[in-house]
Amino acid sequence: MKQIFPWLIFIVFIAFLVGANMYLAKRFSFYFELPTTRYLYITFGALTVFMIAGIATTTNTQAAFGNIIYIAASIVMGFLLYLLLSVAVVDLVNIFTKSVPRLLGISALSLAVFITAAGIVNAQYRRISEVEIPMKGLTSEIKVAHLSDVHIGHFWGPKTLQKIVDKTNAQNPDVVFITGDLFDGKIRLNSKSLEPLKQMNAPVYFIEGNHDGYSGAKEVKDNLREIGVTVLENEVTHFNQIQIIGLNHMRADNSQQEIPERRKRPSIRSVLDELNLFPGKPTVLLHHSPDGIEFANQHGVDLYLAGHTHNGQLFPFNFVVSMVYKYNKGLGDYKGTRIYTSQGVGTFGPPMRVGTKSEIVILKLKPE
Repeated sequence: MKQIFPWLIFIVFIAFLVGANMYLAKRFSFYFELPTTRYLYITFGALTVFMIAGIATTTNTQAAFGNIIYIAASIVMGFLLYLLLSVAVVDLVNIFTKSVPRLLGISALSLAVFITAAGIVNAQYRRISEVEIPMKGLTSEIKVAHLSDVHIGHFWGPKTLQKIVDKTNAQNPDVVFITGDLFDGKIRLNSKSLEPLKQMNAPVYFIEGNHDGYSGAKEVKDNLREIGVTVLENEVTHFNQIQIIGLNHMRADNSQQEIPERRKRPSIRSVLDELNLFPGKPTVLLHHSPDGIEFANQHGVDLYLAGHTHNGQLFPFNFVVSMVYKYNKGLGDYKGTRIYTSQGVGTFGPPMRVGTKSEIVILKLKPE
């Protein structure tokens, strides 16, 4: 069944795309009283193929033309999503209003364009999320800046990172934790992109995310080390009064894997079992995705910092992500282990946020 499941998901996904294209073609044919839907089928089908193929083939491109294709395909993805939802909303409203078809079509197009534009603007507005967390063993307050999912790449570059650094410095943190996905593709994977991090007024600690792996984790880490950022790879270190555990991006537990090779891979459970930790010392764990908190709790972790989820980034995917991840955003608690999952300070795919926010998290760790 496990081998069939991915194929079932793929078939459902393709069926959804076909159905969505047919629905859009028929509705716009009705709205604008077109004699045939043939050209609309071709148009929406071509846009869908361009969207998928454009992103899939240019994610790691370093060419300027490939970058343009990726940007266009990503924006088309966001626009088509909200065009589909806008048409559905307009049709629902029309049940009660019985408007002129052409007006319905114009309304649906206008609504989709507005949401797409608003989403692009919203993604660039980075909010400060401030949270106080009491922690046993602390004798004085420590202010932590938590950054995640910057996604330097096709849309966001050194100028964006500079704005993030300036806004973070304005909060006067004692330490900065970056929980992965600093890069998104190879397009800007170089030391120049990281120059703004040199201006951070506090020590910076970094752990990798899955997109750093796609981009080139070794190069990312080497560049960070050159500018003085502390890169943690399945290890423990100390800052001020706190013990910091930094983990590579990995599954929570591989012990139940059926394939022997997968059982041997590092997991949050296996790595924590091997680390030399100081029991009772205030402990912060850094991992890209909010997985395996039960194992963190078993090892006395006080605070688990993660990202990865983007809280779905685009409505209605925030509801989908909340079903996949129990701790999909904000502050949570598991048997005394606090967890904060950042919605991220950047974006993946469409440079848009609808129903979510780009955030710089400021955590005030206070003596309990």
